Amino acid sequence: MVILPAIDLKDGKAVRLTKGLMDTAKIYSDEPWQVAKRFEELGSEWLHLVDLNGAFAGKPENLEQIKKILENTDLKVELGGGIRDEETIKMYLELGVDRLILGSIAVKDPEFVKKMAKKYPIAVGIDAKDGYVAVEGWAEVSSMKATDLAKEFADAGVEAIIATDISKDGTLSGVNAKFVKEIQDISGINVIASGGVRDINDIKLLIKNKIYGTIIGKAFYEGTIDLEEVFKLIKEK
Repeated sequence: MVILPAIDLKDGKAVRLTKGLMDTAKIYSDEPWQVAKRFEELGSEWLHLVDLNGAFAGKPENLEQIKKILENTDLKVELGGGIRDEETIKMYLELGVDRLILGSIAVKDPEFVKKMAKKYPIAVGIDAKDGYVAVEGWAEVSSMKATDLAKEFADAGVEAIIATDISKDGTLSGVNAKFVKEIQDISGINVIASGGVRDINDIKLLIKNKIYGTIIGKAFYEGTIDLEEVFKLIKEK
């Protein structure tokens, strides 16, 4: 299983939100690149990076911090937040980002996402609340079921689906493995579980369900999970 420690960027700082609400932001570092470096030292190969301001603005908003992370680590980076057009995708790939996450636009313009997935390394972000897709930095919940959206991209060539249960995100209440497995089974695409990971038992549960990967955020920052222990477990499996 692929482990992706996470950094959420807000106003140039590394933060975590609870249930995606911007006013719940807790600052963990003024220098996000140093957090990324720490992930690398602990054995991570990947970094899950989100431009929170960008998700709301619909355009890149934390470019300087993103550049610093890319310049100071050898981590593979997947990045989401405010990516709405091909120019932004190309710009980030030229900077050295390895994979782009398309979220809100996957609901509004799935054909655009399919077109981009044929040309670039794309992941689709499916954020759900009670099984329905949320968009615009989770500020709106649509009438589309998460499973229907996942099905839409079944043969589109996307590298992964990042499935987030918003009700779990940033709560340390345990991962929703059933939801993630549903998305993986219905789409036939590698799924990365996001939201609610609390401790090593969540990782074991995801491995048991044969989930491709998972994002670890608040559990690392709050010390409820030991990343070194996680990487050791993955190697043993």
